[in-house]
Amino acid sequence: MTPATPPPPGGIPGRDNEKDDAVKGRRVRRFVRDNGITLGFGFAFLLALAGQAIAGSAEFNNQLATDGLAQIGFLDYLTTSDFAVDVAENWQSEYLQFFLYIFATVWLLQRGSPESKEMHKAGPESDEDQRLGEHAGPDSPRWARAGGVRQAVFSRSLGLVMAALFLLSWLAQSIAGVAAYNEQQLRQLQAPIGWTQYIASADFWSRSLQNWQSELLAVASMAILSVYLRQRGSPESKPVGASHTSTGVEG
Repeated sequence: MTPATPPPPGGIPGRDNEKDDAVKGRRVRRFVRDNGITLGFGFAFLLALAGQAIAGSAEFNNQLATDGLAQIGFLDYLTTSDFAVDVAENWQSEYLQFFLYIFATVWLLQRGSPESKEMHKAGPESDEDQRLGEHAGPDSPRWARAGGVRQAVFSRSLGLVMAALFLLSWLAQSIAGVAAYNEQQLRQLQAPIGWTQYIASADFWSRSLQNWQSELLAVASMAILSVYLRQRGSPESKPVGASHTSTGVEG
């Protein structure tokens, strides 16, 4: 009787491939689950940005036709200052919203809102509450265990990054905005203006403030409505049965 041929040292190729595919599949599913919010909203952002680009291109070409000028292609539109300023003015207002909210809620409170800390916790809180320095745990970030400048910077890193993103996108809005404004000026046979003149102009501040007011209204509305309204299962809401005066409690 001929003895059975032993499997190759690396295992059975077909089964090994199936096992590798299963492991990769689990890793992908775990990654998607662990990053669901970021991936979900990131994908929605790309869809919205694509929709804005398509609609903006059509509107831009309609305006060119009205002015008696030649229309441009979609890819050319994506490189225009009109598209850039429309995108940047929305980005800067969103980052301003989060920057102000992150820093303001260190001190400002709202009784009954899950968006607020508890009423006795106004301020930066103690090192023990924040698990800093000697109060840090074994799984705490390294800079939380460190002292001095590193700890001070890391303690404010989220707000600082949001502030930097706001300033950068606001700067981008101003640069793209003056280019778009001057293109319109030239179409109307008027003289272009400089960047410093533009940032003092009504066009620049109208673009900025119309976005700021909507963001600030949304934050204020969320803070007060979450006192009395609920969304079952959402961390942005209190538990459905929580009292209206419960503060800093998430569902």
